[in-house]
Order: sequence, then C-alpha cells, then structure tokens
Amino acid sequence: MTSSKEHGNPMWGGRFKTAPSELMQAINASIDIDKRLYAHDIKGSLAHVAMLADCSIIKNEEAALIAKGLHQIQEEIEKGAFPFREDLEDIHMNIEARLHEIIGDIAGKMHTARSRNDQVATAFRLWMKDAIAEIMAQLTGLADTISKQASIHEHSIMPGFTHLQIAQPVTVARHLGAWQQMLSRDRLRFGGCLDRLDYCPLGAAALAGTSFPINRAQTAEALGFKAPIGNTMDAVSSRDFVLEFLSASAICASHLSRFAEELILWSSAQFGYVTLSDDFTTGSSIMPQKKNPDAAELIRGKSGQITGLLMQMLMVMKALPLSYNKDMQEDKEAVFKAFDTLSLCLSAMCGMIGSLSFHTEKMKTDAGNGYSTATDLADWLVKELGLPFRKAHHITGQLVRAAELRRCKLDELELVDMQAVEPRITKAIYKVLDVESAVRQRQT
Repeated sequence: MTSSKEHGNPMWGGRFKTAPSELMQAINASIDIDKRLYAHDIKGSLAHVAMLADCSIIKNEEAALIAKGLHQIQEEIEKGAFPFREDLEDIHMNIEARLHEIIGDIAGKMHTARSRNDQVATAFRLWMKDAIAEIMAQLTGLADTISKQASIHEHSIMPGFTHLQIAQPVTVARHLGAWQQMLSRDRLRFGGCLDRLDYCPLGAAALAGTSFPINRAQTAEALGFKAPIGNTMDAVSSRDFVLEFLSASAICASHLSRFAEELILWSSAQFGYVTLSDDFTTGSSIMPQKKNPDAAELIRGKSGQITGLLMQMLMVMKALPLSYNKDMQEDKEAVFKAFDTLSLCLSAMCGMIGSLSFHTEKMKTDAGNGYSTATDLADWLVKELGLPFRKAHHITGQLVRAAELRRCKLDELELVDMQAVEPRITKAIYKVLDVESAVRQRQT
C-alpha cells in the first residue's frame, strides 16, 4: 500500500506516484490567504452534511459525528490551536484533514456529492455576503456623519468651485450633500452586487453536477441563499461577482479619494476652511509647526491599490475557458485586500468628518470673491430687462472686467459705471449681488 507521503496530498494523491515538489507546493498553497474563510467553509459543510443525511446518502449518526468534529475544529481555530499545514494547500483541505484525525475515515463522507470547486465558491460567496453587509453598514454610518455636519451648517455659506476656481456661492450643507449622494450610489452598487451573488453553488460539484440524489434547494435555504445557481458550470467558473465587488470598491475608493483631496486642500493655510482633529493628523520630524493631513493623504493613496486589484482580476478572468481554472485562486487575495483597505478608509473618513471643524467666516468671505455672483447678475438682466441670456452673459462679462480694472467686487461697482455698459440697469440689481441672496434664490 502506497503511503500518502509517497503519492502526495492525501485528499487527491491516489493518481500520483510522488509528492509535489517544494516549489509546486509553494505556488499552489493558499492557506495563508484563505484561512479567513474557515467559518464559512464549516458553515457550508454543516449544511451539506445535514442535507446528505436527510437524503439518506449518509447515516444520521455519521452526519452527527462529522458535525461534532467540525464544531471542534472551529473552536480550535478560534482559540489559535489549529495546526495549519501548507502541504494541504488551502483551508478546505486543512479542515477535512483535521476532521479525519478527529473522527477517522467517516470524515471522507463529508465530501460525498461535492467538489472543492463548488465548496470553495460557496464559502467565498458566504464570506462576501458578510463583507458587503459590513461595507454597506459603514457607508450608512459615514453618510449619517456627513448628515450631522450638514445639519449644523445648513445656512453656512462657502464658495462652490469649478476647475478649482470660485464659481458660485453655495452652502456647506449643499457641498456635503454631494458627498452623501455619491455614497448613496456606492451603497446601491454594493447592494446590487449582493443581490446578484446571493445564489448557492453547492451541488454543482466539479462542473457537471452529481449523480447522488441531493437536495440543492435545502442547502441553499440553510445557508441563507435565495436559490441554487441554475447552471452548474456557471456555478463553479463565474467570478463576475468578484469583479463587481472590486468595481464597486474601486468606485467607492475614488469617491473617498476625492473627499480626502478636498479635506487636504481645505485644511491648508491657503484655504483655511477646516481644521482636522489631532486624532487624524500627524506632525513633522523637523518642522514643529506642521500638522499634516496624513489620514486623508493615505486614503487618497490607497484608492489606487483598490483600482489596481480590480485591474488584476479583470486580467485574470479575461481569457479563461470554462469551467474552473486554478488562476481563479487569485480572487481571494484581491477581494480580501480590497475589503480590508476600503473598510479602513471608510472608518478613517468617518472619524475625520465627525471631528471636523469648519471656519465658516473664512468660507463666507471667500464665497464673495471671484465675482461669484456674476451669474445672478446675468439672470437679473434676463428677468428684469428681458434680454436673451447670451446678451446678458456678454454684458455681465463687461461689468466683471470693469470691476477688475477698479479692483473691486461687483456689488462695489458704482451704478453709473454699470449704466455705462447697460443704461437700463437700476439700483435694484444690488439685491442679487450679495452671496446670501444668491444662495437663497437657488432652490433647484
């Protein structure tokens, strides 16, 4: 009788005369990455074994023994007493091998009517369902934090920007509301991803299903999925749910990066709009006066990592034939890294926004600079004098140039100077040239 050491892995080594080389084991093993799937793998196995017993494929007492061993293994892992082995490749085979040590050959019955292909896909989808729920909760928390700041600054006036130049006056609440809208769409994207991945691969086996009379609906329901995946080949070979998660993560990270960039600008001496709390800033090793927005800068930098992970998995999947290929093993590391990074960035952003101090007087002063009420002047010419907007736009541009030459604001131009450009202008125009009036008029 050939030993498992001679022919290699005890879970699949019967076909082989010798064990894989150390190099093959190194490139093949994923246990250091996928061991965080242990609870979801055990959950999937418990549901599968219960179904096998209910379908009289294995005995009830065998199912009970397997379940007891799996619970023991989960306890060992959570206590840090589980002996992870690289030669067993991944968390799934590590758990099965340990189960064999605990209960003997009956452990092998756990894999009846199942392949690692559908087993892995099921555990991964279960993990991703939990991960997405956590990200969505964090997005809700961040949106709530932004709402609290917006409610405080509902009437605080600040400059709105286009091309990073002062454009029109807005409120701080309106600006923060734009961030909130982006986050709400991020949450919808993750929700859509969750909805589409919520189908169970178990029962697909390697790719073609199984000859055993299993009940796929039972395992899907037991695991909290909406239904089994309809096509068994799709069940084991599709990773679009991974790509969709990474895409939603990359878009969300790009939003966080944009928010972070604004906090970096606003906290600079040149803007002076906000002060970041000490909790989310650092100092300089040589310049004692520095208070650097490092948390915001790191969020801005880490967004690139998540986008890179999306590109990586798009390249992995772009030319794979059906059905399963080992390339797909790379999906766990990409998703885990994206989740960890995005979750950290969301937490940091929530902390920064919640502890942010706004310098509203400085913001209001700047809102009146840059001829920010020029559009209101043009609108007045249209509404009061009946001018076509293009004509009003041209006249307003002339008035802005006149104010530039006199080095004054629009509301500081003398009426006679305005009438030199358009004689029908009256002193009523001054009512639309202050920033508070400009903000009040814009209700859309």
